[in-house]
Formats: sequence, C-alpha cells, structure tokens
Amino acid sequence: MPVEYRSPDIRNIVILGHGGSGKTTLTDALCYISGSTSRRGQVESGTAHTDFTQEEIDHGISINLTVARAEWLETKLNLIDTPGYLDFFGEVEAGVRVADGALVVVGATSGVEVGTERCWRAAERRGIPRMVFISMMDRENASFDKAFQQVRDTFGKGAIPVEVPIGSGENFSGIVNLFSGHAHHYRPGSDKGEYDHVEIPDEVAATVDSYREQLIESIAATDDELLEAYLEGEELDRDRVLAGMKLGMMRGELFPVFCGSGASGKGARAVLKKLVELMPDPTEIGVVEAEDSRGNAVELEPADASLMTALVFKTTQEPRVGELSFFRVFTGVAESGATVDNPSRGTNERISHIGIPDAATRDEVDRLHAGDIGVVAKLKNTHTGDTLSTGGKGLTLPGISWPKADISIALRPASRGEEDKLSNGLSKLHEEDPTFSASFEPELGQTIARGLGELHLNIAMERLSRKYGVKVDTEPPRIPYRETITKSADGQGRYKKQTGGRGQFGDCWLRIRPRSRGEGYEFINKIVGGSIPGKFIPAVDKGVKEASERGVIAGYPVVDFEVECYDGSYHSVDSSENAFKVAGSMAFRKVAQQARPILLEPIMTVTVRVPEDYMGEVIGDLNQRRGRILGMDADGHWQEVKAQVPLAELYKYSTALRSLTQGKGLHSRELHGYEPVPNDVTAKIVADAQARKEEEGH
Repeated sequence: MPVEYRSPDIRNIVILGHGGSGKTTLTDALCYISGSTSRRGQVESGTAHTDFTQEEIDHGISINLTVARAEWLETKLNLIDTPGYLDFFGEVEAGVRVADGALVVVGATSGVEVGTERCWRAAERRGIPRMVFISMMDRENASFDKAFQQVRDTFGKGAIPVEVPIGSGENFSGIVNLFSGHAHHYRPGSDKGEYDHVEIPDEVAATVDSYREQLIESIAATDDELLEAYLEGEELDRDRVLAGMKLGMMRGELFPVFCGSGASGKGARAVLKKLVELMPDPTEIGVVEAEDSRGNAVELEPADASLMTALVFKTTQEPRVGELSFFRVFTGVAESGATVDNPSRGTNERISHIGIPDAATRDEVDRLHAGDIGVVAKLKNTHTGDTLSTGGKGLTLPGISWPKADISIALRPASRGEEDKLSNGLSKLHEEDPTFSASFEPELGQTIARGLGELHLNIAMERLSRKYGVKVDTEPPRIPYRETITKSADGQGRYKKQTGGRGQFGDCWLRIRPRSRGEGYEFINKIVGGSIPGKFIPAVDKGVKEASERGVIAGYPVVDFEVECYDGSYHSVDSSENAFKVAGSMAFRKVAQQARPILLEPIMTVTVRVPEDYMGEVIGDLNQRRGRILGMDADGHWQEVKAQVPLAELYKYSTALRSLTQGKGLHSRELHGYEPVPNDVTAKIVADAQARKEEEGH
C-alpha cells in the first residue's frame, strides 16, 4: 500500500510549455531521479513515462494530460504533464485548473514561443505561482542568457535566475546555485543528475555576482523587513531568502528561473528540491470557493475537516476497465467506498477502489486527503468538469475553461450501416475530450466534427478507429453560403388546380426589396379591401419562407429581404391555406429571380500571431486566400496580423500555418459576417451545387 500523504506534504505541479521544449523528458527525469520509476524513458523511442498511449507513441508528442508521481524530501509531487501543441490546449486548461503551481519549460535553443506565452497566461489567470526551467542546455546553440532575456522581456522583471549554467552545449558541465552560492559539477556518466560541490569557476564568477545581486534585490523588494535588512548591509541567510522568494511567488511577483537538461538529468535534483520548498501545499492556497444548490457562494477551508469537494478534470477509456475518472480533492477527505453527490447531474455515485495515478498505472488507497489527486473507475453518470461532494448541500466547484473549438471537418463511416456505431464513438470521444465535438448539420447534410486544430481532429479519428472500431472517410465541410437579392422586383404567384371535386386556388402579388446585411426577413401585409382574406395571409408568409430556405441560385437560404404582399384574389370555395402557401412560394421564386440574386459567403476575422521573421510568408499566404489585411501590431518579438478571410479558403489553415512558421504560428478565428461572392467563384459554387444535387438525385 502506498504511503498516505496528508495535505501539507503534497504539491500539485502542472508542467507547461511549447511543443518540443522538453516537458515530458523533464517529467521523466524527475520521476526517475526520485525513484518512482526504475528506468529512463525517451520520447523518441516511445518509452517516455507519461507518453504511453498508442497515438503518443506513433506521433512522438504528448497528446494527453498525464499525472505522474515523484516523492522527494518526504513530499509527494503530483506532476501533471501537459501537451505542448496548441491543438490539445484543453488538456492544459484542465491541468492548470487542478494545480497549485506551474513549472514552465523553455528550450535553451528555441526560447519563448507562442505556446509558452499561452500556457503562461493560463497559469496567470488561475493565479498560481510559476517557476521556469530553461531546458536542453546540453544542445548545440543552447543559450541561457538569450532564453532568460526572452523570458524577462515577455513575462516581466519578476523572472529572476536562481541558477547560472557552467558552459553550454557539449560543454555544459554544471550550475552555480545562487541561493547557496555553491557550484555543482555533474558527475560524468550519471543519468540521475548527481553532482559534486566545486569552486565557482573563474569564467562565470562575474556573472554569478551580477545575477546573485539581482536575485537578492528582487526578493528583498517583496518584503519590507527583508528590504530594510538588505539596505543595512545584512547578510541574508538562505532560509530568509527562500521565505521571501515563496512569498513573492504566491503574490505573482517573482518567478525563479532554473536551468539544466531533462535528457541527462542535470539540474533535475535542484528542481525537485525547489518544488518542495517554494511551491504551496494545498492548505496554503486560501479558501476554496464553491456554490450550493441554491446558487449561494460557499467558502470552504482546504482541510480534511471540511465537507468533501472534488473536481473531475479528466476522463479516459481503458480496455477491460472501462471509464476512468481523474479528480482533485479540493476539500475534505475522499473515502474509498463512500457515496457522494454529483450535483452537476442530480445523481449520486459510489467511489470504490480509489487509486493514485502514476502515468499508465495506479495504486489503490483507502482515502485521499484534501489537495490530493486520485482516479476511480466505472462511475455511472459523471463527466469531465463535474463536481463530487458530500453534505447534501449540492456543492459545486467552478469548472474548467475550455478553449473554443473552431476547426471543423466532415466525416462519414467508411462502411455502410455503421452510423450508430459512429455516433456512439463520437460521443465517447467527447467524454474523453470536451474540446472535441461532433453533430449532424441538416443544412450541410454532413456530420461535422469540431476541434482545436487539424492535428487534434486527425488524432481523434485515429482514436475512433483504434478504440471504438469505426473507420471514417473525411472531406471538407460544406460552406454555409447564403443568397440575397440586390434590387426590388414584384410579380404574381397564381396556383390553380382542378382535379374533380373541390379545386385549389390561391393568387398573390408580391414586391420584394433588399435589406441591409444582418437585418433578416420581414413580411409586410399591404392587402386592402379583402382581395385576400386575412386568414390566408399567414399562409402566403409561410410559402415565402419555405421557398426562401431552398434558395434561387444554388440552393442556399435567402437572407436579408422584405416581402410586401399587396394584391391578390381568391375563390370562395377552392381557396385554402395550402393553396395560398403554394402561391406565395411560386411568387417568391419568380420574383426573386428578377431581383438580381447573389451568393454570400461567410467571412472570418482571423488573428495570426507569429515571430516577426515569418511575417512576409504569412501575409503572402493570407493574400492568396483572398484575405483582406486589417492591420499589424508588434508585441515584443511577436507580430499579430488581423485579416478578414473567406471561410472557404481556411480549410486546413492550421497545418499550413504550422508549415509556414516551423510550428511557431498560432491563429484564432471568429465569424465577421457575410459578404458577396466574386463572380468567378460564384460560377464554381453553382456548378458544384448542381453536381451534388444530381448525385443525390441518383
């Protein structure tokens, strides 16, 4: 049975950074050096401790949030390894939500990247303290000074180095710890970051003195007593400096910067020690805010004596086990075998066989104390983002801020008769990953899957095949074009049918006019003198609306127009609501053709964030996509480009942008509105619509 850790001896740390910065390799090193794993894994060989799913092994990247465990200085570290590719940013938000501190990894060769910034902002929104680890110091072209300066330029002067590297690249041999003033020389051949104390080398002595002065000044500035002691020339001992650093971190004023190499383990021991010494335990985070069943705010102490509240932050499916729910206990104690409420679903659950997760494995425990992270199988009706609580008050915790999914793809089962199987598989994928969703869109006649990027969607399709046995064919989503009119016109719709017995008769005159974009549809009754009885007017309106939904150019809904019904006639016996509905439909189709109809296409406002070096390629590509550049803004070494681009030109844009910018670019999009389609493009859309209609007719 694993050791039972109480709240003061727990640290929950989310590990963040851009893709390829070395997060998973560092996590692996921390687990190996602490003894929780017995072998070093490698991302490249598919043996990394926290990258164990088939998709992660195949692609060589982290895709899922994974909780690993390290034990150091009699403290349990729950290490939450997160993906670096922004296609999987939902996993980052989930990890940040249940962490009490963040370790942000920055590559010594690549520096601060767009993903680094976005991860930092997520941690900043949550208000959790942050440490920075400059990784890959043993790589060719590694530069601590350059990477550190980028960290400081981007995240402010609160970023302060607590270590100075000795050498870089193949000459990286040690670090100087600015807290202790000791130089650590790493033992050749050791893969556990073991070191010996040596004299500070002459070549870094001046750098050490400069950085140490910055460190002490920065820490002293966060505490009046420390500042006074510093100004009076007192030598500040290590414990006082550490306490000042921790206080500054908790306030979001200081961010200590470490360095090393996850691959060799160099620097990992210092990180383990400082995570224990500087990061808060769950009792130090302040009161936990919840809401009761009546919507009243409730504040709970993060202690065992409080009512139990826990947030489910991750759901996975495992063969032969079923659904696994990962949760963070925020307050109280989670007891194995207890029955708890799920106020989010109005149900209760029995939490049996609680486990503590360590990557792909878990160890069963009797209970989890406030602040710990656990996993339980086979909950009946609990989903990611739900709260589990006790006390009968319906206590719920704030959920997870999921990023908006705005990339889509159309799909259909590769084999006939698997529609139900597909629907079930898509639902399960959404359970595992709330940033993925899928639904059938009647207007488009397609099942549309939505995600955070093309890679995100591709991985989802791989999971669908491997885990749920459904292979799909994919295609571009059809574009929800619209039609409208550009001038006024009027005309008659007359419907007369005699087939023995009672006939059908309806006759109306309509005038249609264009309206401004976004004003929608309006029907105006201008009948006077009873030429059409009032009871039949709504039928004319209904006929117009139904006909407008079917379009007049390429079968897309007609928008932004008004219809005035100003004359008509009726038959005392043969007229009916259905006859006037048909007449209204006929009149609209006839008159709309005379009102110079045009196609409208959805236009997206696209914001692209890239390093300055790639601006030319990005702007050139947007121009080729019929984009209209709105402006550019500089933000440090980043440039932000805003453009309006037709949705039809943005299929697989995430992949194209990644290729153009070597993975450094990021984009977001939102609907701006609808604009007329150019004539040459209209012809192709009409031809495609006609071909699809003929194909569906067969």
